[in-house]
Amino acid sequence: MRIRTLTRPEGSAAAPEAQDKVAVRSQDTPARRPSRPSRRFRPNGGPGRFALFAAPGLLAYLALVLVPIGMTAGYSLTNKNPFNPPTRWVGLSNLTSLFSDDDFLKALQNTVVITVIVTLVTNSGGLGIALLLDRRGWLYNVLRSVFFVPVVLSAVVVSVIWQAILVDDGLLNSMLRQLGVSHPPGWLSDPSLALYTVSWVIAWQGLGFCVVIYLAGLQGIPQELHEAAAIDGCGPLMRFRHVTWPMLAPAVTINTVMSLIGGFKAYDQIQVLTNGGPGPGTTSTLAFQVIQTAFNGNHVGYASAMAVAMLILVATVSVIALGWLQKREVSA
Repeated sequence: MRIRTLTRPEGSAAAPEAQDKVAVRSQDTPARRPSRPSRRFRPNGGPGRFALFAAPGLLAYLALVLVPIGMTAGYSLTNKNPFNPPTRWVGLSNLTSLFSDDDFLKALQNTVVITVIVTLVTNSGGLGIALLLDRRGWLYNVLRSVFFVPVVLSAVVVSVIWQAILVDDGLLNSMLRQLGVSHPPGWLSDPSLALYTVSWVIAWQGLGFCVVIYLAGLQGIPQELHEAAAIDGCGPLMRFRHVTWPMLAPAVTINTVMSLIGGFKAYDQIQVLTNGGPGPGTTSTLAFQVIQTAFNGNHVGYASAMAVAMLILVATVSVIALGWLQKREVSA
């Protein structure tokens, strides 16, 4: 009888016992499938997830913005008066009547004056203050906070404070009398000064917003650009003209558009400081005229036509200004 002997092939490094253990382990342990990301936590959830997250904001925007605008546009085509029914369809007669309404035209003129003053004062003053506060140190941080405080205050609170200062017997005139001015100006009672006084109060409250935006723009300018301009022999004015001002183009766009919108919708300051006076319509604005016509005169349809005209005007001016300023950003 022949006996065969099993020989291990040369070069085999593993022992038979280890090979058997590995074979048993591979048979007992099932092969693992590659893990897949859970559908519940996939980063790209598709349109359904987008709609789920966007639904609350879209519903709030629909209920608080689009629906009131649609209702106002509808009312502007009627003679709606809650105390004088029934409501009748009048078409575009309300809108066409605005061009011959002296009160509306006066309010439009006042609104344009306020908007121009607010835009110029907040942008020029905000840029100047931002250049002064573009330093490091705790004192400059405190001053930045001080300039931003009026922005977070209510317009009514700011107006009440300034009313106590600017009335005929207020703090400002009392100081002027102590300095020898026998007849100080009537800041809120003089028809030739009231509109400019109100414009100043509105601009003063919005100044801090422009300061913060310009500070953010200044701190985003690379220091290497100023150093390179200084090496080329540019002085402070040349560096501001050729480096700082072009780099501030986005900040100028934001501040200008926001100032335009703020000037066109001015109402709270007018109501508290002058109530549209002194005299008939001296400081009346479009927003003030809309509120007075709707709630004091109960002419909801006509007031809605004013609101629609105001919306069209503000949208047109904002789009034109935004387009022109964005072109300046590209060229800068």
